[in-house]
Amino acid sequence: MIYPVVMAGGTGSRLWPVSRDSLPKQFVELLPGKPTLFQQTLLRLQGLEKLAEPIVLCNEAHRFLAAEQLNDIAIEQAAIILEPVVRNTAPAVALAAMSALEKQKDAVLLILAADHLIEKVDVFHQAISRAVDAAEQGQLVTFGIVPERPETGYGYIRRAAPAGELFQVAEFVEKPDAARAQAYLDSGDYYWNSGMFVFRADSYLRELEAHAVEIFNCCTKAFQDSQAEQLFREIPESRFAESPSDSIDYAVMEKTANALVVPLAADWSDLGAWDAIWDKAEKNADGNVLAGDNLVHQVKNSYIHASSRLVTVAGMEDAVVVETADSVLVTNKASAQDVKTLVELLKGNNRSEVSLPHVVRRPWGSYESLAEGPGFQVKRIIVKPGASLSLQLHHHRAEHWTVVSGKAKVTNGDEVLSLQADQSTYIPVKVKHRLENTGNEDVIVIEVQCGSYLGEDDIERFEDKYGRIK
Repeated sequence: MIYPVVMAGGTGSRLWPVSRDSLPKQFVELLPGKPTLFQQTLLRLQGLEKLAEPIVLCNEAHRFLAAEQLNDIAIEQAAIILEPVVRNTAPAVALAAMSALEKQKDAVLLILAADHLIEKVDVFHQAISRAVDAAEQGQLVTFGIVPERPETGYGYIRRAAPAGELFQVAEFVEKPDAARAQAYLDSGDYYWNSGMFVFRADSYLRELEAHAVEIFNCCTKAFQDSQAEQLFREIPESRFAESPSDSIDYAVMEKTANALVVPLAADWSDLGAWDAIWDKAEKNADGNVLAGDNLVHQVKNSYIHASSRLVTVAGMEDAVVVETADSVLVTNKASAQDVKTLVELLKGNNRSEVSLPHVVRRPWGSYESLAEGPGFQVKRIIVKPGASLSLQLHHHRAEHWTVVSGKAKVTNGDEVLSLQADQSTYIPVKVKHRLENTGNEDVIVIEVQCGSYLGEDDIERFEDKYGRIK
């Protein structure tokens, strides 16, 4: 069986302000009318033979995003491995290999990034089939993207002698300058490094033990001490954090004698920046991609994205304008890669806009901040049918809840209340409380917080149906 392993731990900082730490690009609907990139990664595998349930590797903070989006595309059987700390791809895939071997001793892994776009799915399937044939013979196969231009933003793979329809790998090459990228393109012997692989789980672990034994040992101990419950497998941070951080390329592929590359020309893109989004999206007669509520005048070859209000643009070419409820990005396509530098500046200034989107999703629903100032914050909370917040208290703030729609069950200290539209309750500091939706429609609540500290970390949980109490 082929076990798809979806690497969903990235953040996509070059697609800020839409992509944030708590809502990274793979979980965002970036292309109008299309599923998220994470969902597309799995949907494009439909039709492959011998396809097993997927294994998803993601950050602890994104566990419910991943589970919800799997459910939305009718994938009910999956294994979600929660990485407690970031340790790059070699340790992460080791955990996936161990998970697959629990189910099948000769399991084949198809390693995929959760944020890539591949438009020629039939060509991709053919390449997977060729790679699987080689992997079943013990080879470690990577996908080399046939280059379309002298790209300086990707690493490269240089091919060596043919091995059937594949090629032996001569070397992996770092991102080149413009002149060297042109030479790579002209030679015909170089491919873009896609970061996608196919190999048997046991083959990978043998090579990892041979070439990166410390990673192998740390991951073995971490997996042995892990806990699996329903969809999720929790990896102990104390064990996993001991592993060196390294990529599959450096830890294994550059050192093994069994590396092959399969050429792939399937309209692949990693959608790594806003210029790539513009390139792949549908354009109007002026070459513009327009999303949301906007008006433009004498604008050409530009990407204009409005999330929460009217955006107007005049007299610009090759521009990128992205508006969200709390932030606006203005740049040109040529500087799209520099958005990552802006994100680092935001982090250096401790700006919350870099991590939390305006609408924050939780396993029970979502909330958004409507207004805030010294000593107060106003939020709009939506609780899904059958869902509930944890039983909790706050040490530094009181809360006023007013129900806007739906029927809410509210625990407020020793009282249990049933509140409907236009009814409210006051929750003092340090009083245990919970908001539940026992009905069939969303409950919408306006929450007014008042206190000396309003941070999201001012919470003490006592009961939680989503496993957020350690």
